[in-house]
Amino acid sequence: MVTFTEMRALYITSTASTKRPLHLSAASGLVCVGSTIYVIADDELHLGVFSKDLPEPGRLVRLFAGGLPDEKAARKRMKPDLEALTFVPPFENFPHGALLTLGSGSRPNRGRGALVALNSDGTVLGPPRELDMSPILGSLHDAFDELNIEGAVIIGDELRLFQRGNKGLADNAIISYSVWHVLAALQTVGTNLIRPSAVNRFNLGYIAGVPYCFTDATALANGDIVFCAVAEDTENAYRDGPCIGAAIGIVSHDGQLLSMQQCDQPHKVEGISARENGGVVDLLLVTDPDDAEIPAVLLSASIAR
Repeated sequence: MVTFTEMRALYITSTASTKRPLHLSAASGLVCVGSTIYVIADDELHLGVFSKDLPEPGRLVRLFAGGLPDEKAARKRMKPDLEALTFVPPFENFPHGALLTLGSGSRPNRGRGALVALNSDGTVLGPPRELDMSPILGSLHDAFDELNIEGAVIIGDELRLFQRGNKGLADNAIISYSVWHVLAALQTVGTNLIRPSAVNRFNLGYIAGVPYCFTDATALANGDIVFCAVAEDTENAYRDGPCIGAAIGIVSHDGQLLSMQQCDQPHKVEGISARENGGVVDLLLVTDPDDAEIPAVLLSASIAR
């Protein structure tokens, strides 16, 4: 059993609308770079930036122009649904690496992404570059009846995307690509469709008749992957439902499910970062409470390797 410890709520210094509360409420991805924690929220046009060491409120970095409605249903319809966030090692024009964030692809307006350059100290460098995900979405819509990308990791030269299933269609999968091919295509207008090199489907089990489904993932130094999964009682990729269970698992670099442990509380964990120390993997996670009035929280936990 994995035990969560609540570290702090994700308060922020300002919002894009005076009607929005001063916190992130739908945290959906997490990356740690040095002493900085980066968080995406699926109902925002911004990236959240927090200190790993200090409990002070974070700030927002704009990813996309424009605004979103404050009313819940309208905001849900129009949001970019950013669900995947990962660190990209240094490459052409990004000598200190970058953050890559991607929308879920679950609706036509959820096919944008962004590339955020970083400084040598891991802080944001300059404005983000907006990406069009259409080069990869076409083939994925052919492969999945309900596409819902929830996580991304880079292992060597591979980008692996995590498809999240649901109670109506428990279609979990890890989708592999050449990361450099994808990055070039996403930044080029008119690129042909890119097909994945592999699609590895997973059955993560059930709790009370509800399937566990991927919500995020992160890579360890040896190429193995730590993922979080939740059992959310909803029939499709659009509607929210009560979360009745959460779990942490490990998949080997070659795609074998090595372990999976249930969590002691059914937090809807949607972002994960991991660091291995000996035989212990220390975790940071963020939550999506599905309520704009409730702040997302940063959790910690540890699992045996």
